[in-house]
Amino acid sequence: MKYTVITGASSGIGYEAALAFAARGKNVVLVARRKDQLDELKSEIARIHPDVDVVIRAADLSVSENVYKLYENLQEFPLETWINNAGFGNFASVGTQDLNKIETMLHVNIEALTVLSSLFVRDYSNVEGTQLINVSSGGGYTIVGNAITYCATKFYVSAFTEGLSHELKSQGAHMQAKVLAPAATETEFAKRAFDLKEFEYHGTVPKFHTAQEMAGFLLDLYDSDKVVGIVDGMTYEFELRDAIFPYVERTR
Repeated sequence: MKYTVITGASSGIGYEAALAFAARGKNVVLVARRKDQLDELKSEIARIHPDVDVVIRAADLSVSENVYKLYENLQEFPLETWINNAGFGNFASVGTQDLNKIETMLHVNIEALTVLSSLFVRDYSNVEGTQLINVSSGGGYTIVGNAITYCATKFYVSAFTEGLSHELKSQGAHMQAKVLAPAATETEFAKRAFDLKEFEYHGTVPKFHTAQEMAGFLLDLYDSDKVVGIVDGMTYEFELRDAIFPYVERTR
C-alpha cells in the first residue's frame, strides 16, 4: 500500500497526474488549497478506479507551518513518489509587481518545495523505487521577459533538483530526483499569473499542451532514468535529458 503524493492536485497538471497515476493502480495522496475540488477528484478516481486508495489533504502551502504539518500528517502512509507540482506564476515588470503576491509565490514555489523535498529525501532516500519529481518550467531554463521573478523561482527548482540528483547518485541512494519543465500548458496558470477571471488559450497562445498531455510526459519522465523532462520552447517536442546545469563535485 504505497502512495504517490501530488501537490497542487485540484486542477491542471496535478489533477491529470492524479488520474494518470491512479490509472496505473497507484494509491494517491492529493494536496491542494481547495478541498471541494479535491473531493470531486477523489470521487472521479473512485468511479473509474475503485481499487485505488485516495487520500486528500487540504493545505495552503504558502504558510510555512502548514508545510511541516502536511508532512507530519502523512507519517502513517508509506510513500513511493512525491511530486511537488504546487506553484504559480506572475507576469509583471520587477518595478511594478505586486510584492504581496510575489512573497506568496516565493513561499510556494521555493520554500514549500524545498522543505517537502528535504523531508522526503531524509526519510526515503534509501528506499528502493522512490522518486522525487519537482515541476519546474521552460522558464526554469530560459529567462522570459516580464516574468523574471517567476523564472527565477523556477531556475531555483531546476538547479535544486538537478543538484539533488547528483548528490543522491554520489551517495549511492536508491531515490531518483527529477525535473519536469513544461512550456505553455492549458491550465489555470495564465489566469492567476495575469490576475484574470478567465483566460482562453485557443486563439491567444500560439502553441501549448493540454494538462493531460503534460501528465503523459510526466509519466514518461517517471518511467525513464533521465533527470530532466523538458518541452522545447520552439518545437514543443518533449525531450528526456540528463542534467543540464554544470555541476562540480566538492572535494573538500
